[in-house]
Amino acid sequence: RENEVYVLEVNPRASRTIPFVSKAIGVSLANLATKVILGKKLKELRFTQEVIPAHVSVKEVVFPFTRFPGVDTILGPEMRSTGEVMGIDSSFGMAFAKSQIAAGQLLPKEGTIFISVKDRDKPVILPAVERLVKLGFSLVGTEGTWKFLSERGFKMGQVKKVGEGRPDVVDLMKNGEIALVINTPSGKKPRQDEVKIRTNAYLNSIPIITTAQGVLAAADGIDSLIKDELKVKSIQEYHAEINYK
Repeated sequence: RENEVYVLEVNPRASRTIPFVSKAIGVSLANLATKVILGKKLKELRFTQEVIPAHVSVKEVVFPFTRFPGVDTILGPEMRSTGEVMGIDSSFGMAFAKSQIAAGQLLPKEGTIFISVKDRDKPVILPAVERLVKLGFSLVGTEGTWKFLSERGFKMGQVKKVGEGRPDVVDLMKNGEIALVINTPSGKKPRQDEVKIRTNAYLNSIPIITTAQGVLAAADGIDSLIKDELKVKSIQEYHAEINYK
């Protein structure tokens, strides 16, 4: 916060990241840690070099928002996830796309993208928006985002904000006209219209991105889904390609 790093919590235990990393690198870290606690040295266990896989692993969380209509989907420091999934591939884009599929959020290959982001995020997402347009997607957005992108040469439709007339963006989602929602919160306290947009995206099974960094990752994922073949390999095949020093 404001260039200051704050520690939220310190736990004398292994977090849920440990099984993820263990599966990604093919090493049972919990097993090694137990032996170290009992007095073994890492050198004795032959684990003194960093393991760098040839593949990319992406961890994604699973949320129960579809079961709780009206609950805002924006995240905070409190635990709201009910599980985690993993996407693995040789490229980040495909690994990210697989993680979204596993989480129940299939990225689209075509259609119309609704964009409404806070001012700070507008310039950040420009490269991703440009890629998505080149991939054939259409764009619509509310006034602020529409004006920003239109002034920079993007062809984009304008839609009404929730509560400012019909049809609005929620109507478009309910009618199946939106393939992807990009909506970043405008402030610490989300506006009511933003909450309705995010909630209806989940209720209508529309993939939604709520951070600028997520937009960049999603563009990578969509690009990979369109241009590359979705392949499946066993975890053992991925581990066999790791060079253990």
